[in-house]
Amino acid sequence: MGKGQDKENRVTDAATAAEPAGDRVDDPLVWGHTALRLEVSTGPDGVPRLARLEQPGAAGHDAEPAAFLPLLEVTALGHGTGWSGPRFTGTALNQRMRRRAVRAGIRDGWHFLDLDVHDPASGLAATVELSSPDGVPVLRSRVRLRNDGTRVAVVQSVSSLLLGGLPPADALEVHRARNDWLAEGRWYAEPLRGTVADIGVDSHQHDSRATLALAGRGSWPTDGHLAAGALTDGAGGRAWAWQVESPAGWRWDIGEYAHGCHLTLHGPADADHQWRQALAPGEEFTTVPVAVALGSGFEDAIAALTTYRRAVRRAHPDHTALPVVFNDYMNTLMGDPTTAKLVPLIDAAAQAGAEYFCIDSGWYDDDLHGWWDSVGEWLPSSARFPGGIQVVLDHIRDLGMVPGLWLEPEVVGVRSPVAKALPDDAFFQQDGVRITEQGRHQLDLRHPAARAHLDATVDRIVGAWGVGYLKLDYNIVVAPGTQGPGDTSPGAGLLGHARAYLDWIAEVLDRHPGLVIENCASGGMRMDGASLAVTQLQSTSDQQDPLRYPPITVAAPTAMPPEQCAVWAYPQPEFTDDEITFALAGALLGRVHLSGRLDRMSPHQLALVGDAMAVYKRLRADLPRALPFWPLGLPGWSDDWLSLGMRVPEGPTYLLVWRRQGTEPRLSVPVRHLAGRSEVAVGILHPRKTEGEAVWDAGGAAVGLLLPRTPAAVLLRLDPVS
Repeated sequence: MGKGQDKENRVTDAATAAEPAGDRVDDPLVWGHTALRLEVSTGPDGVPRLARLEQPGAAGHDAEPAAFLPLLEVTALGHGTGWSGPRFTGTALNQRMRRRAVRAGIRDGWHFLDLDVHDPASGLAATVELSSPDGVPVLRSRVRLRNDGTRVAVVQSVSSLLLGGLPPADALEVHRARNDWLAEGRWYAEPLRGTVADIGVDSHQHDSRATLALAGRGSWPTDGHLAAGALTDGAGGRAWAWQVESPAGWRWDIGEYAHGCHLTLHGPADADHQWRQALAPGEEFTTVPVAVALGSGFEDAIAALTTYRRAVRRAHPDHTALPVVFNDYMNTLMGDPTTAKLVPLIDAAAQAGAEYFCIDSGWYDDDLHGWWDSVGEWLPSSARFPGGIQVVLDHIRDLGMVPGLWLEPEVVGVRSPVAKALPDDAFFQQDGVRITEQGRHQLDLRHPAARAHLDATVDRIVGAWGVGYLKLDYNIVVAPGTQGPGDTSPGAGLLGHARAYLDWIAEVLDRHPGLVIENCASGGMRMDGASLAVTQLQSTSDQQDPLRYPPITVAAPTAMPPEQCAVWAYPQPEFTDDEITFALAGALLGRVHLSGRLDRMSPHQLALVGDAMAVYKRLRADLPRALPFWPLGLPGWSDDWLSLGMRVPEGPTYLLVWRRQGTEPRLSVPVRHLAGRSEVAVGILHPRKTEGEAVWDAGGAAVGLLLPRTPAAVLLRLDPVS
């Protein structure tokens, strides 16, 4: 995690960063910095609320404060519900309480505000922990819930953030992203009023109970949808983009109240995820963090979220080095590596410019087939590597590359000796019975035996064998979770394991700080903010068709910074030159995951690959500070033309454009942030030789592009001259 984000590092000294705006008891508490302003006020009954969240000086700053909604909502067994779901009512945040219930300060470039509230009826107390990186219009929130009562409390849900004061539904468009296997990141937008009905004012004087809700379930948290969303206000020129940083279940919902809308962000809850947490007196539970970014439009809010994601993640040299990774799996060896197959592929990858070489699945399989339900011991196959796997790893090193291996750490096949060696409590279970999913058991990383097994595995692979890259995959789905000893519910067990898994990764990196870890779950099924904060790369997809990959590539920077977007580039010897350059192009504004039968290519074809890798190495230093933009908007799945841009502050602009099909060879690609520039130098970086043309149109603030054939892709660099 980023500095200052753990509970132990929070600021506890009073500070003038959070002060009442005046002298009255009900004056709002104002907190923030140059890019973000927040007000907390009290309702008629003295309950605190988040009344405003805005960018100072931005459009819409004069909007009315939020209608009364509490600072957070909690459901606990035996305490009922309120309107549109339960509400946790805390003590009044008055002048006397402010001095001892509010803590604010700054540390390591982050602003912090902690607010304490208490519910006498249930005995539950909560600290709402708000933070924001200086100069970035993003609010991060999580809640620490504590049982200050004398009896066990069973909690069913706790919001991480409840934000009111949004415009009415008529003014808003809501954005969501379908995220399916092989078809990740498919954003779509619709008017919010299409879901949240306008019921009018009836004799009951009720507000609408219509809600747009979205939830992710099971151990693939981004299977179905990204754990993210956005709202845009076309009339007011404002946008709110958010992510729920949960490695397990999550939910967000938008509803209407008192002529305005509210957004609630949750981790797992009972209704959606079979999550309940029993808290004995004195025990605590901390929700998953969430983040809301503000902007003048969708792109602007995503840019702010990109900056935040860089600030909150674990520091690692890979985030700026961005080495080229060759992986032998996709459309290449497909899980069937041997020494004989790997050596020529390693030679060709090195010649093409790869800097890491990752041996993917199958390296542990002695019978050369049927390894799915026997994995878990993670010892090299003697049948695949007659001289030992070290011969292959040494060959990778001898050619100047860092060796890597694929690992699926959480699963143990039912035929694996590890399944018998570890106790039942080291695995996911229900009613005392081990869960079996597709011929595999799931380790529970809270158990010391499970953790010791994986520690020994990684320390052998990394420490003894000298592997410097691990691709951590995960190819089963367990829902709703596990109910081991001490778990109140399956959802609580799943969240407990998922958090322990990320803690385990952090401890591995503490022991092996040079190790690079890729996060993968059948591609992008675990593309959540919590996982991205501790791992260095994220697999964007398992999509094998280079013509279908571009919309996934274009959308990936909505979920992560570009320097973490691992995109497959798998040219093949049977491809035409156009198809080779098309297959390579998508990775050039992210992280190159090179693959393909380079060992069977002609010298000319291999030179095309080498040219693309040379281009990438010249521009990659710009990517860790680049901000994404979408000149043609976010892509449709079947669009003929697609485009992704990267804007480097005080630097160049990169523009990647694909033409997949269609009869029109020309397109005007707008680059709005260069409007007013009479002269912009436009250079085609990739491919090195092309019949395509690109010229700057000053009047239209656009690049006029000609791509005469399909499929075609070009990478452009734009440098303002005047």
